[in-house]
Amino acid sequence: MTAPEQSPASDQHAVPELPSHLTDLFARADELAAALDAPSSDGSGDVPTGDVPRPEHPRPQLQREAWLNLNGTWQFEIDRGDTGRERGLLERELATEILVPFPPESPASGIGDRDFMEAVWYRRTVSVPASWEGLRPVLHFGAVDHDATVWADGVEVARHRGGFTPFDADLSGVVSAGGSVEIVVRARDSRHDLQARGKQSVFYEASHATYHRVTGIWQTVWLEGVPEDAIRSLRVVPSLASHSFAIDVPLSRSTPGTRLEAVLGEVGGGTVASAEVRADLDLAPHLEITVPEDQVRVWGPGDPQLYSLELRLVADGGAVLDTVRSYTGLRSTSLRDHEFRINGEKVFQRLVLDQGWWEDTFMTAPSDEAIKGDVRLSLEAGFNGARLHQKVFEERMLFWADVHGYLVWGEFGDWGVSGRGPTGDNQQPTAAFIGQWVEAVRRDINHPAIVGWCPLNETHQVRHDRITQLDDVTQAMYDATKLADPTRPVLDTSGYSHRVRGADVFDSHSYEQDPERFRAEQSGLAEGRPFANRRELGDGELPFADGSFSLDYEGQPYFVSEYGGIWWNAEEAARAAREAGNNASQSWGYGQRISSEEELYERFEGLTDVLLGDPLMFAYCYTQLTDVFQEKNGVVDFQRGRKLDLARLRAVQEKRAAYEEE
Repeated sequence: MTAPEQSPASDQHAVPELPSHLTDLFARADELAAALDAPSSDGSGDVPTGDVPRPEHPRPQLQREAWLNLNGTWQFEIDRGDTGRERGLLERELATEILVPFPPESPASGIGDRDFMEAVWYRRTVSVPASWEGLRPVLHFGAVDHDATVWADGVEVARHRGGFTPFDADLSGVVSAGGSVEIVVRARDSRHDLQARGKQSVFYEASHATYHRVTGIWQTVWLEGVPEDAIRSLRVVPSLASHSFAIDVPLSRSTPGTRLEAVLGEVGGGTVASAEVRADLDLAPHLEITVPEDQVRVWGPGDPQLYSLELRLVADGGAVLDTVRSYTGLRSTSLRDHEFRINGEKVFQRLVLDQGWWEDTFMTAPSDEAIKGDVRLSLEAGFNGARLHQKVFEERMLFWADVHGYLVWGEFGDWGVSGRGPTGDNQQPTAAFIGQWVEAVRRDINHPAIVGWCPLNETHQVRHDRITQLDDVTQAMYDATKLADPTRPVLDTSGYSHRVRGADVFDSHSYEQDPERFRAEQSGLAEGRPFANRRELGDGELPFADGSFSLDYEGQPYFVSEYGGIWWNAEEAARAAREAGNNASQSWGYGQRISSEEELYERFEGLTDVLLGDPLMFAYCYTQLTDVFQEKNGVVDFQRGRKLDLARLRAVQEKRAAYEEE
């Protein structure tokens, strides 16, 4: 089985010559990526020569030399009734093959089965290189949807709940260097359970704003050789005020006489600064690195100034026990009244909603180039960042955001718990949401591109006189985020049910399509009464409730984090003019469908000008970057073909925002 080719882009609009600031930025990003990225792997330990999909290192901010990519052909079997354990699937060969890491619902996987799967099974024999003598073989999974169990030679080595976050299994008790081990993975993904699904439909068909499902392995599987004395993770906190980095380094153990060395460098160049500290006293040694004044480089939007970072754990006699490569950026966020500042400046965030789906590979990007391509399409259209929507993206997306100076809001894929109770208790996120979100923040906390966190999205439950499960989980996810990362603003939920009093940021979603009505709707911000989502309640429907979803606005920085969603497909628009009605499983968008492309540009400019013209609005987020299956409201189509003139969209967005005036 071979890796899929990316779908060719359509040429409704020819690719124009890019302005010089974008060509320069793209060239700089490629230089940074080449210098920072680890060599790819085909699973043999050599430079890749085969057709292994997604061969690049999946964890760009914590790289070791000893690693093997395990993507490619695995044995596979669908377990419709989740009876596989009783039927011997743990012990026997499986019925067919699949191309990992593509989910079995996707065409690229070689399976392409879109029906519900209660469970799926995978099997593969893995060989540990003989050169890894003295290293622990650790098996990593980027993401498995939804509840995973992993066996190695029949021994259970891992369990994990959550379809968006990574986990690993230490195989050192089962196999050693030069040996082979049989890995079996079972993933359970019941349609009936309360779980974070993101945009995966709970019905057979994809329709409206939900899409086909993803089950099982959908991110890279890889093996890493890890020393006994090991650096477990990094937490790097930049301080723009002091031109320094605070680095916490959890270790596997505290061995007497060891020390930790950190070297900050110019990317592809020499040393900028270094520090060292004893590593045998603290479970997570702490270092401070100050950047010399003449080498201060500030990471910002469109200006990806990065430093390389290397950490070494050294024994008493000078032997290097462990080395990891990473990178970082000097960047700050701060809040003041209605202002959200980046590096102390009022930067208007021109964001786009990015859902990260592909026609042939679903939630898995078909290639690393495809991820980079989406960032560049967004920049070409005039956006300077994205809300990564209803999905914890592959970490490679954040890598490409970092090297492009592309602003990102990290979000959890929390949809999947709606309609489980009566009005006022209709959303019931579980405790597992909190743990999975903490895993996501822990994985991504060091990426300078991330400027804000958003644990939840559109939790449309009206407020009343009782504390609900949604209240508890929203507060817990907010508090956990602030505890893990006090350096970035947190939006408790994007749109609808703001339940955290005094949360860092407040927002709303509005798909009003008429620019003048949109202007009137948003006009209350100057009086401290911004637009907030609500619903109309029937008489006596819910005691002590007025239809509001949120606590009152308290003067926080405010933005409209979803707007636009202009529904456009030229062929379908022509057909709709002849035929009555719409089928939401075939074509769907927000509001009244426009009748011409020119009308789209007029509406886009009218709506966007409302937000650019409000001096109290620090950002917006336009829906959306690409069409996704039946959703036809992207600035490019699902194959990333140019259905619109991106230069015209960029010209609208390059207008100076009123917020940016001092």
